[in-house]
Amino acid sequence: MKRSRRIVVLCHCLLNASAIVEGEAAYPGVLEKLLVPLAREGTGIIQLPCPECSFLGLKRWGMTSEQYDTPTFRRHCASILETALDQTEDALANGVDILGIVGVKGSPSCGVLTTCLGFRGGVSGCGQAARRSEGEGIFIRTLREELGKRRLFLPMTEVENGNPETARWEMIRENLAKGRRP
Repeated sequence: MKRSRRIVVLCHCLLNASAIVEGEAAYPGVLEKLLVPLAREGTGIIQLPCPECSFLGLKRWGMTSEQYDTPTFRRHCASILETALDQTEDALANGVDILGIVGVKGSPSCGVLTTCLGFRGGVSGCGQAARRSEGEGIFIRTLREELGKRRLFLPMTEVENGNPETARWEMIRENLAKGRRP
């Protein structure tokens, strides 16, 4: 069978709901509305690592971008991105079409346009003491910076993984193809 030579880069929790802060996952395993159509059309996936899990583990509580915005966490993000960045760079150099990067709306780490702000700790998701706001999450900001260092520029968009019905691959693919964010 011939390969499609087409790939999309996805944030970790879109393929693994177990990585999401306890009590916040809105789907049991993978975000099917996104992944099933993507797989059917033959698009491959580069899965980004989860910076929050690899930094604090599964027993962490919900935090905000401001709480994650520390030199240590930013350095951690840059470090764990190396393999995915190498894979992306190599794919592009060998004629693979990277459609873009899909982040997670409202995530303190993986938000592309919308993140979670607030200084009080122990929040659940982006509720209670935190609020959603325009801006990039720390991991996505680091990803964009690291891509720039390699002179790689890819379109990015985000999905609402808390509302799986709205995370449709057709809409995401269209946003990435136009090179725009939602």
